Amino acid sequence: MLRNIVILSAAIYISLVLMQAFAPDLARRIYEWGFLSADHMRHWQLWRLLTYGFIDDDPKDFAFTMLSIYFIGSAVQERIGSKAWLELYISSLICAGLIGFVLAFVPGIGAGGALGAGAASNALLMVFYLLNRDAPIMLMFIPIPIPVKYIVIFIAAIEGAYFFKYHFIFYYLVLLLGLFAGFLWHRFAWRRATVFGTLGSRMDEIRNSYHRWKRRRAGKKFQVYMKKHNQDSSDYFDEYGNFRPPDDKDKKNGGNTGGWVN
Repeated sequence: MLRNIVILSAAIYISLVLMQAFAPDLARRIYEWGFLSADHMRHWQLWRLLTYGFIDDDPKDFAFTMLSIYFIGSAVQERIGSKAWLELYISSLICAGLIGFVLAFVPGIGAGGALGAGAASNALLMVFYLLNRDAPIMLMFIPIPIPVKYIVIFIAAIEGAYFFKYHFIFYYLVLLLGLFAGFLWHRFAWRRATVFGTLGSRMDEIRNSYHRWKRRRAGKKFQVYMKKHNQDSSDYFDEYGNFRPPDDKDKKNGGNTGGWVN
């Protein structure tokens, strides 16, 4: 899932760069159609809650975001699995956009628009921290292991400072809410996934118990049949209703020395 998301995002970004060179009007229309803003949400353009995370117009931001998603996201995916990872990625984009839209009703907050996968990247970072609270991270330009909690604090502080510097614009609001979306996912969806996993194991146990009951029931019917024909069923079944394997000398499987399968 992670590889597919990175490839898809890179393909869209490169396509938009080429469009800006050869078809600037089309590129502008795609950006206008895809980016997220509070004004668009008030007109029920709900698709923007997803599309804004797959378009970007700044090469540095795009490269840094994709690298963060790849390295941090791969560790998270190994821990939670591909399906849960995709759920986290998509839900964090939607959750950050929705909460940002609600906060934009406060006067003076939420001007401008948001685009890029920064909210999902922040959500992955937050989940990585919550799953590995004492883990160190080696940054690309700083060859010193730094505890992940300090990186989370640093990212939140930098984005919060820019949020205040640029007068509470929607872009940095959504980035900050990406951290919060990651916290919410870990607090609720991660526990739900754990519960579902437990329920799934319990369902497997119930299904296996049902099949064992069917075998015992069939064995009892066979015992009744054998008694009617004056034969001893204990020659064929043990006290648990399992089939007694014949002697190895009676095997007809080409001389294979493997044991009998009951």
